Amino acid sequence: MARRDFPRRSDPERSPAPREREPGQTSFLGRWLRRLLVWGTALTLLAAMALAVAVFVTERSLPSYERMKSTQTGQTIVVRASDGSEIVTLGPSYGRWVPYERIPQTLKDAILSVEDRRFEDHWGVDPVGIARSVWVRIQYGQWRQGASTITQQLARNIFLNNSRTFDRKIREALLALAIERKFTKDQVLELYLNKVYFGGGAYGVDSAARKFFGHSGEQLSLAEASIIAGLVKAPSHYSPTADPDAAVKRAKTVLGTMVRANKLTPAESAAVDLKGVKFASEQGQNSARYFTDWVLPQLDLVLPDNDQPIEVWTTLEPAAQHAATDAIQANVPKGAQGALVSLDRDGAVLAMIGGTDYVTSNYNRAVNAVRQPGSAWKLFVYLAALEAGYTPDAKVKDEPVTIDGWSPRNSGGTYAGEIDVRSAFAYSKNTVAAQLGNEVGFGAVANMARRFGITTPINTMPAMVLGSSNVRVIDMVRAFAAVSAKGSAITPYGIRKITSTEGEVLYSHRPDPVQQLVPNYVAAGITDLLQSAVSIGTGRAAQIGRPVAGKTGTTSSNKDGWFLGFSSGITTGVWMGRDDARPVPGLQGGTAPARAFAAFMKIATAKRPPERFDTEVKLPQWQLEPDDESMQANPDGYFYADPDGNIIEPGAQGRTPSADSVVPSGEQGVPVPEGAPAAAGDDFLNRATGRQNEPPRPKPKPSQSPKPN
Repeated sequence: MARRDFPRRSDPERSPAPREREPGQTSFLGRWLRRLLVWGTALTLLAAMALAVAVFVTERSLPSYERMKSTQTGQTIVVRASDGSEIVTLGPSYGRWVPYERIPQTLKDAILSVEDRRFEDHWGVDPVGIARSVWVRIQYGQWRQGASTITQQLARNIFLNNSRTFDRKIREALLALAIERKFTKDQVLELYLNKVYFGGGAYGVDSAARKFFGHSGEQLSLAEASIIAGLVKAPSHYSPTADPDAAVKRAKTVLGTMVRANKLTPAESAAVDLKGVKFASEQGQNSARYFTDWVLPQLDLVLPDNDQPIEVWTTLEPAAQHAATDAIQANVPKGAQGALVSLDRDGAVLAMIGGTDYVTSNYNRAVNAVRQPGSAWKLFVYLAALEAGYTPDAKVKDEPVTIDGWSPRNSGGTYAGEIDVRSAFAYSKNTVAAQLGNEVGFGAVANMARRFGITTPINTMPAMVLGSSNVRVIDMVRAFAAVSAKGSAITPYGIRKITSTEGEVLYSHRPDPVQQLVPNYVAAGITDLLQSAVSIGTGRAAQIGRPVAGKTGTTSSNKDGWFLGFSSGITTGVWMGRDDARPVPGLQGGTAPARAFAAFMKIATAKRPPERFDTEVKLPQWQLEPDDESMQANPDGYFYADPDGNIIEPGAQGRTPSADSVVPSGEQGVPVPEGAPAAAGDDFLNRATGRQNEPPRPKPKPSQSPKPN
C-alpha cells in the first residue's frame, strides 16, 4: 500500500532561532546619531579653527595701545580764556587721559558692578551673560538685559557703530576676543573708562568729571563715581545737566548693585550723601560766543591740517568780557544793538561783544557789520593835518565853507570864528574838518585811514571827512590802538597759543615787527587832541577818573553812535545803532556809547596804574608850514624842505650844490641861508616825483589853497 504523506504541523518549540546580528552592525538611528556626532565634532573643530584664525588675524590688525588711546570720533576743540578757564568745548570732549592706577577704585568698582560683573572671568565675550540675557528674553518676551561686556562696548565705541544688526554683533564679538588677547584686563578697563560716552558731549571719565562736577576725574568721590557709572546706560536720560534728580536716582541703583557685587557694605552704601553732591554750573556761552566765532576760523591759518584734539588758549579776559556785556546791555537804547571791542596795548582782544544777545542773534556786529563812523573818522583827517604840519595850537577858522558845491554845517548851526586846532577837534567842528581835508587832500586822508588799518572801501568825495565811508568796529579800534601805541601799527589777535590735550605747544603767537605809521610828534599831537575831546569836548561822558583820550561819532539822523578811546594801555570802541539803519532817537556818540565805554573801562583798567599821555609835540627842524606840503613818508627816506622852502635831499647837508641845484629863474635875489643847499631845480623834482619831461606847473598865488589830491 502506498505511503501517504501529510503536512507536518508546525512545532513552536521547534521553530528556528532568530538570526543574530553580525558583529559591528548598528541600528539606523544609531548610525545617524553617530554621523551627527562625527560631523558635529568636525564642524565644531573647523569653526573653532576658523574662529581662532579670525581672532588671530583681527588681533594682528589691531592698532597699538598708544594708537588706541588716541583714536576718537571727530576733533575736540576746547577754547580757554586768558586765565585758563573754559569758554566753550566744540565737538566731542575727551578731557585728559587718566592712567589706570590713577582712576579712583570706587569708579572701577561701580562700573564693573553695573556694566560687567564677570569682567575678570570672561575672554571678551561672556557666555553666562548671553545665556542669562536669552533666559530673560524667554521669560518676558522681550530683550530686557544686555549681554555686551565692557570689552565689547569698547570695540563698538572705537571701531563700530551702534546699529543693532546681527553682522555688527558678530564683528563686535570678534573684536572683543582679539582685544582681550592683545591687551591686559587693566589696559582694557583703562581704555574703556577714558573713552566711554557719559553724555553732554563728554567722552571719558576726566571729561565727564570736569563737565558735571568741575574737577579732574582723578578726584571723584564715591557719590560722584556712582553718578558717573550710572550714566553709561542712558547718558542723555540720566545726565545731571538734563535731569539732576534722575541722575541721583540712578546713582542709588548703582550703589545697590555694588552692595550685591560685594564692592560695598550696606553701611557704606547708606552713608553716601547723593543729595549733597554739587554739580558744576553750565559755562556761559552767550556773549563770549561772538569772540569764539571770530577766533576759531583762524585755526585753519595758524594750524592747518590738524584733526587731533586741541586746546585753544585765547586772549579773552573773563572779567573784561563780563564788564563789556553789562556795559552794553545797561546802556544800549531800546530796540538798538550794540557792539564793543577792547584791545590790550599789543593788540590782544580782551573783550568782544557782537550784539546784545547771542542766542537771539549770532551776527557779530563787532567784526562783520559796516557802518558810517561819523565824526570818529576825523581821527584820520587830523592825523593827515598834523603830519602836514599843523599843531594842536595852530589857528583855524570855524566859519561857513563850500567845497565843490558841498556846504557842511556844525551841530547846532553855530560857528566860533578863529579857534585853535585843539578846540576844533574837541568840539568836533565839521567846517574845520572840511577845510583841513580839502587843504591836505582827501586822498591823503584816505591814505591815512588805510595806513591805520581801515580795510573797507573809502571814497574821496569832500563829505568823506565827516565819516561817509562804511567801516568795521574792530578796524576803528585798531586805528585808535595804533595812536595809543605812539603811532605804531597794531594787529588785533585772539589766540595766544594752541596746545594738545597733553600740553604740547603746537602754535604760539609771535608779535609782528614794529611798524611806525606816523612820526612820534604826530602821534603826540593827535593824542593831545583826543584827550581834549574827553576833557572839555563832546566825549566828557567817557571820563573815568584817570587820563582818557577818545573821540565821539554820530551819523545823520542819529542812526549810529560811536565812542572810541584809550586809557592805561587799553583801547576800546563802542558802536550802537539799529540793524536796519533806522534812526535811534537821542542816540549820539557822547551819550549812550560814551557811557558804556566809561562803565567798561572803569573795570577793565581797575588793576592798572594810571598812565599820563605823551602829548608834547616836538617838531623836527624840517617841519613844514601847513600849506606847503603834505609829507607821506619819513623825510630821511625821501627829501624835505627847510624853513625857507629849500628842498634838502637826505645827506645833502654840507654837500656842494650840483648843477641841478640851481636857483629858479626870477628868484636869484633870494639869499640862501648859510649851510643850506640851494633849492632843487626842475630836473631833481622830476626825478623825485617820477614826472619825466613834464613841464613845470605855475606856482599858485599865496592867497590860493592847494586843490584836493
